[in-house]
Amino acid sequence: MGIPMDDIHSPTVQSGPSSTHPSNSGIRAGGTSLQDLIAEKTQAEAELKALSGVLDSHGVNMNTSLTTFDGYPRDDIDVAQIRTTRARIIRLRNDYKSLMSRIEDGLHAHHAQARNNPAPRSGSASSQASTAAASSLEAPFAKVNSVVAGSPAEDAGLKAGDKIRRFGDVDWINHEKLSKVAETVQRNEGE
Repeated sequence: MGIPMDDIHSPTVQSGPSSTHPSNSGIRAGGTSLQDLIAEKTQAEAELKALSGVLDSHGVNMNTSLTTFDGYPRDDIDVAQIRTTRARIIRLRNDYKSLMSRIEDGLHAHHAQARNNPAPRSGSASSQASTAAASSLEAPFAKVNSVVAGSPAEDAGLKAGDKIRRFGDVDWINHEKLSKVAETVQRNEGE
């Protein structure tokens, strides 16, 4: 009389990558470090992306109807796999919300502790840090190959081999393969 259907909700094919979390909540209880929570968040995001890929491969999303207009299951998709995948996504989204709440609480606790117990700073360490930050902000983005005799560059004292850290408002972040340098020169010609 047909195929036995003991449990029509059990998938015929796996719904996608399975999580290493316990099936009840997906989140370890208490005492988890902030770094562990962030690692779990990254893993949950990766699994959500993979599960969304499973839905995409069937051409459906979380809201696509799995039945025809007259109420029968669609025959062009694997309804059981999609239902299982959707259920896992829903559970994972709930776990993700809880995880984000725990991360938020952990960040608040971390910053409160840091505010109450400021780390001692030595003057030389902070000056070294500021010097390192300044040097990284002023990283060279070009090297002078040659200087034309009698040019404004020569008058300014540029020599072959000099490294350019800043040229007008152009620096290593926004030079766009040196095209901004050419624009700056053109803007300031004749001045």
